[in-house]
Amino acid sequence: MLIENDVMEPINLEVKQRVQELRQLIQRASYAYYAVDSPIMEDAVYDQLYRELQQLETEYSELVTPDSPTQRVGEKPATQFTSVRHNIPLYSLENAFNVEELKAWDRRWGRHVETGATSPEYVCELKIDGSALALTYENGILIRGTTRGDGVMGEDITQNVRTIRSIPLRLHLEELENVERIEVRGEAFLPLDVFKQINLERQKAGEAVFANPRNAVAGTLRQLDSRIVTQRRLDFFAYTLHIPGRDDASIANTQWEALELLQKMGLRVNPNRKLCSSLDEVAEYYEYWDTERLNLPYMTDGVVVKLNSFKLQEQLGFTQKFPRWAIALKYAAEEAPTRVENIAVNVGRTGALTPLAEMRPVQLAGTTVSRATLHNSDRITQLDIRIGDTVIVRKAGEIIPEVLRVLTELRPAEAIPFVMPTHCPVCSQPVVREMGEAVTRCVNASCAAILKGAIEHWVSRDALDIRGMGEKLVHQLVDKGVVHSVADLYDLTEDKLCALDRMGTKLAQKLVEAIAQSKNQPWSRVLYGLGIRHVGSVNAQLLTEKFPTVEQLAEVNQANIETVYGIGAEIAQSVHQWFSVDANQTLISRLKAVGLQFVQENVETQNLASPFTGKIFVITGTLPSLTRDEAKTLIQKAGGKVTDSVSKKTDFLVVGEDAGSKLAKAEELGITQLNEPQLLEMLATVE
Repeated sequence: MLIENDVMEPINLEVKQRVQELRQLIQRASYAYYAVDSPIMEDAVYDQLYRELQQLETEYSELVTPDSPTQRVGEKPATQFTSVRHNIPLYSLENAFNVEELKAWDRRWGRHVETGATSPEYVCELKIDGSALALTYENGILIRGTTRGDGVMGEDITQNVRTIRSIPLRLHLEELENVERIEVRGEAFLPLDVFKQINLERQKAGEAVFANPRNAVAGTLRQLDSRIVTQRRLDFFAYTLHIPGRDDASIANTQWEALELLQKMGLRVNPNRKLCSSLDEVAEYYEYWDTERLNLPYMTDGVVVKLNSFKLQEQLGFTQKFPRWAIALKYAAEEAPTRVENIAVNVGRTGALTPLAEMRPVQLAGTTVSRATLHNSDRITQLDIRIGDTVIVRKAGEIIPEVLRVLTELRPAEAIPFVMPTHCPVCSQPVVREMGEAVTRCVNASCAAILKGAIEHWVSRDALDIRGMGEKLVHQLVDKGVVHSVADLYDLTEDKLCALDRMGTKLAQKLVEAIAQSKNQPWSRVLYGLGIRHVGSVNAQLLTEKFPTVEQLAEVNQANIETVYGIGAEIAQSVHQWFSVDANQTLISRLKAVGLQFVQENVETQNLASPFTGKIFVITGTLPSLTRDEAKTLIQKAGGKVTDSVSKKTDFLVVGEDAGSKLAKAEELGITQLNEPQLLEMLATVE
């Protein structure tokens, strides 16, 4: 970004559009993967989108918002099982895709520690393509097994975990004396021969086959009948252990020693791990398994590289999302050529016209790819893509993948250039492209495509969550003129629904009940469901916390909306403009009349003046009476935030016995220290 005469250039609107687009794709994929265990995107595609978003946010820091996927670990856990909080969060790993990026990571962590007399050691472990599990043992007995979930909250699937034979129900604790609780982390996976057999059986039974072993593992772990889990013969590799209240260094001095300890305790660890004395050895390991992994009995998509020394790991700590001392060095994503047979145009709920490449179906590791987004006319020009071209696409799941490049050397003479339409392909009204924007839009508010998209968004899981109101039904309601806005959904009766195709009395009754139940959804979900541009579910929550009634939000000016932490000028402008439209005010009135919630219930204001509000705490050492989890919960309830590493942003360090390097760093930075009595005294002022 160029700076001249101390004036920053305005951000290109195309960049803003791309950032929003990337966030929506990544959030959708994260929700599908973590919340419903129905992945819609391969890791390679997710990684590509995530890295592009990271790059844009690094270059244009003004665009960073709290609801961006880069600012959080992730999304919400599924709800069919009991949700539980992890005693120790499961962090994601930063990704590298070649040796040069590995070296860049090595230089980054090196800047955070003093140069030592000896070179560090690295532990390399194959990155298993499965599902992460957290196991809890008390007095050597397995008492709980949970999914990763969002890294903070997971699902209790203990009965299913107990069926995995490589997970011992009782540990051998000869190596650890006087230890009551042990936390073990690892990866559940399906051996390839088992995966093939499962798909063969499903195919014979007329059931849909799993696209890949990872999907099969996720689906298996969420089975309510543990007998099915037993039949599928999942396997497990352990890779980390923790003892709550004790530093890792008190268990073992290094990651390598910890892996050996896990094995002695009866857990399975990957036999192909390696202790490397240099980064060159790490690169050799990575390159060796790039081809040799094809001979493994399970799938791996990369190598996890960790600094071996626990002391060094503790010194480095964590970023907001990643440990600084580890990285996932991934292998190149799968790509394949195919032929573009047509370029169609889709109209979304905001009126945006999105060109789509319709391609000759291509199989990529069990996934059929037949369409790919081309984003906008600028992207088409950049690619120089034409109907009839041969293109390279990156592997994806059910989500539409992206065309990476065109093989112009294979272009046939009859290839047809594509031109964006001047009229909406759905309503035939003229389309517009505003100055400085990359997107072409239909601005006809009565356009059926826009209405369908708005209703689909309104009934979606994160919005009003109207179960049974699927895409086909929404399209039928609009096409037959039964529904002209989301408010019309609340006028639907069993008789009106039964007049539709393939609609029985029982289904109609369930839909009417689901629509009625949606009236109980909170104000934040209603705001998100309204489909205001740039307002995601997280932004909606932030806005409704600040403006607990619709009247307050509708009457406030743009400048006041921007005062909400995480809400930028673009979002504020969009919200203010939406509420200034008379038709939208009419919609609000209709929705209020039928009983929708436009007031935030149970608004907590008691902690607004709390000394904890907005403050960042770090806990180190063993506290006299509180566990770290208990102290963390008390601080969070009082309005504070708890992180794992000390930095300039840390406000308070809660210090217990045997405090480690965090205390030294806090003293160096001049951070206020609290012992347990002082912390409890502060908490007493809040109660």
